[in-house]
Amino acid sequence: MSISALILGDPGSGKSTSLRNLDPAHTLLIQTIRKPLPFPSKGWSEFSKDNPKGNIFVTDQAHEIIRLMKKTKREIIILDDWNLLMTNEFFRRSAEAGFSKFSEIGRNAWDVLMASSSLAPNVRVYLLGHVDTDETGHIKAKTIGKLISEKCPVESMFSIVMRTSVFNGNYLFHTQSNGSDTCKTPMQMFADEMMPNDLAEIDKIIFSYYGLVA
Repeated sequence: MSISALILGDPGSGKSTSLRNLDPAHTLLIQTIRKPLPFPSKGWSEFSKDNPKGNIFVTDQAHEIIRLMKKTKREIIILDDWNLLMTNEFFRRSAEAGFSKFSEIGRNAWDVLMASSSLAPNVRVYLLGHVDTDETGHIKAKTIGKLISEKCPVESMFSIVMRTSVFNGNYLFHTQSNGSDTCKTPMQMFADEMMPNDLAEIDKIIFSYYGLVA
């Protein structure tokens, strides 16, 4: 069973930037939309026939994302971002009448979530996503339609849910809930409720906490 974690945050709060210190040789980055990396990206490159050693794949097809997760020998997998998996399919199918498409969109997104925790034991999967704030001010994962949010809240499928934010110019990870969000991490995994925005350091802590073997 792989270790999967949900990384939530508003646009510009540092989700993608947190990847900057990960070793691209050990990291698979799946982008649901092609976009430049927000940091100097030496060693990071898109896979192609001419560049078979590339570690970036661009696809928003659930079956292809699952195939890449299962096929890669890299032990760190990033999906950036999970929301667009749903959003892109919703707009591609916007001309379809009826509500059955929402069930299919939800199922595809759910399949990816399930796959993220069913890989080899030493694999860590980080799913990046956006947040939604309800009328009471509660912050949670953003979804399309009500199928996932009502039938199976996304955060319930993870033991690790972190949120990015910017406070006094500092980019941070929240490791525990502040009472108004869905952050959570296992007991004593992190010493502080806020950690610097560096997914490489977070990954080291998770790796050590679970006693994983490279």
